[in-house]
Amino acid sequence: MSHLHRIDTPLGPVQAAFDAAGAVIYLGFAEHEYRETLLAKVARLAPSPDPGLDVLARLQGQLEAYAAGQGRAFACPLRLHGSPFELRVWAALRRIPFGETRSYGQLAAELGIPGASRAVGRANGANPVSILVPCHRVIGSGGALTGYAGGLPMKERLLRLEGALRG
Repeated sequence: MSHLHRIDTPLGPVQAAFDAAGAVIYLGFAEHEYRETLLAKVARLAPSPDPGLDVLARLQGQLEAYAAGQGRAFACPLRLHGSPFELRVWAALRRIPFGETRSYGQLAAELGIPGASRAVGRANGANPVSILVPCHRVIGSGGALTGYAGGLPMKERLLRLEGALRG
């Protein structure tokens, strides 16, 4: 897709898409299976074919700092598109502190909808902006690592990088 921009990072290559103002509308790992519905949704948002070198460099620099353990937060502007429920879940994901995890059930309870862990899981899986919206910080109720678009080894790597997993 011509609107996807490859960015090489210490975590591996990622692909990003931006809106005309330079906000990130998609970020995903390049070497893992695409989630076609997400990419089709991004294509409908009319992403910018050329966000500018400064926008790409800013995102790359922040991802490099994160991978080196020097960046705990991201200052890239985001433009998230989803259902009202997905937007609520994604906002809750952004409130999970660096180095911490939540279970799907805990996240549902924090949203005031205990028992909606499956719905939270679906919204988590629909996150179009990996890493920046830290869906990797959500784990199974028993502490098990569960689904991640970048693959479970990458989820484990990100959680270890943040100090959320030990051993």
